[in-house]
Amino acid sequence: MNDSDNVKVLEPLIYELSRPGRQAVTLPECDVPESEFPADLLRDPEDVLLPEVSQIDVVRHFVHLSQFNHGVDTGFYPLGSCTMKYNPKINEDTARLPGFARIHPLQDPLQVQGALGLMWDLQNWLAEISGMAGVSLQPAAGAQGEFSGVLMMRKYHRDRGDTRRTKIIVPDSSHGTNPATASMVGLEVIQVPSDPNGDVDRAALLSVCGDDVVGMMLTVPNTLGLFESHVQEIIEIVHGCGGLMYMDGANLNALMGIAKPGDLGFDVMHFNLHKTFSTPHGGGGPGSGPVGAAEHMLPYLPGPVVGVVEEPSDEEEAPLYGWVMPERSIGRVKSFYGNFGILVRAFTYILANGPEGLRQVSEHAVLNANYIQARLCDAYKVACERFCMHEFVAEGCWDDAPGVRALDISKRLMDFGIHPPTNYFPLIVHEALMIEPTETESKEMLDRFVEVMLQIAEEARSNPDILHSAPHNTPVRRLDEVKAAKDQVLCYGPVCGG
Repeated sequence: MNDSDNVKVLEPLIYELSRPGRQAVTLPECDVPESEFPADLLRDPEDVLLPEVSQIDVVRHFVHLSQFNHGVDTGFYPLGSCTMKYNPKINEDTARLPGFARIHPLQDPLQVQGALGLMWDLQNWLAEISGMAGVSLQPAAGAQGEFSGVLMMRKYHRDRGDTRRTKIIVPDSSHGTNPATASMVGLEVIQVPSDPNGDVDRAALLSVCGDDVVGMMLTVPNTLGLFESHVQEIIEIVHGCGGLMYMDGANLNALMGIAKPGDLGFDVMHFNLHKTFSTPHGGGGPGSGPVGAAEHMLPYLPGPVVGVVEEPSDEEEAPLYGWVMPERSIGRVKSFYGNFGILVRAFTYILANGPEGLRQVSEHAVLNANYIQARLCDAYKVACERFCMHEFVAEGCWDDAPGVRALDISKRLMDFGIHPPTNYFPLIVHEALMIEPTETESKEMLDRFVEVMLQIAEEARSNPDILHSAPHNTPVRRLDEVKAAKDQVLCYGPVCGG
């Protein structure tokens, strides 16, 4: 079967509709002086081969392509660890307000006091939610927040003359960005295993803690969807050897209003605004990964951050905001001051929910995940049989259904209009299916997902071929994924046979 056999063609291709002389739009007459374009930059029209089509053909083409994609606005998206939750449309309206959308980071701070005031409030709200002393909004993604946090930890030790510390401890259940971050900072990664209960093995942790350890990166809840039962003991062990504790805040959406990382004893953490606080996520961005710090780590935050540079003289007046560089800052980690449009969306989400609403977000996320886990645990082997937090991990295979893998289950889910959960992560679970329903899904949607999963479990035994050949009714059917990665088609049209 060749690639064209795997693609369901639902309309004429735009190149097939092309006819000489057709055009989608008529440009107005030029009202500025014309100038010659450099000849060496011009392409031969014969080489371009753009289709000549009418406006309705262009509109139908791109709308049709948009319908090929699955998203949080079109269907259930239980992608574990990535928190693909609904994005409230009021977030988009707020981010498009002229006072936010039509400003520039190089403007005089006096001209953008509203934007700076929003960032000041967001810094303080995130600090309150997390129990941290302060926050920098600069990092543009969770991974960059991690990178910033570990740089802060390294600089903290070096400023104290403690140059022997060159190692970072990372659990075997960590996100892949954790060891990658440590390596990029130039530190040696020491991996510690999980115990049978899904927590960090404390005996193994004790054995690697010494005066050469910068600190430990710990995800809470961890990627098995479990709250570390002995988190404060783990923190005490690392602090006991002089190390610092970094919390990967990717799963903070299970803790809001319930537990504060700063109160637990973490020194540094990052936030995923594009996960916990409902801003768009996927397709490579946009993202935002603010980093928070305990009191003793505040001087090392990436900067500049928003600060009050002049207190008001009257109670009814607002303070004057400006840019402040922390005293021992690791420096700038992103151009300008952060992904502002995403900051506006997160601000809107927090403001709309308030303290009680954010707690309910976490409570409902945990409830939904435990509901699905309880309904599926007889049909699927759950990695750790205990109450989960916002997500859980199950095995996508059975001894009495040889040949069926997690990938087959995920492909079959697509036939029902459901996006697959995360596959093969965390790596410590065989044929892992990482399922996160998020708090925004209704019980009816959860029940439908459960019924589909139960049907697939039955099909794995009675008709495994239907899983092996799935999906059957999607625009693109099952492809050779190894070949797709090695033999990429990066253009579309007659030149590349599209």
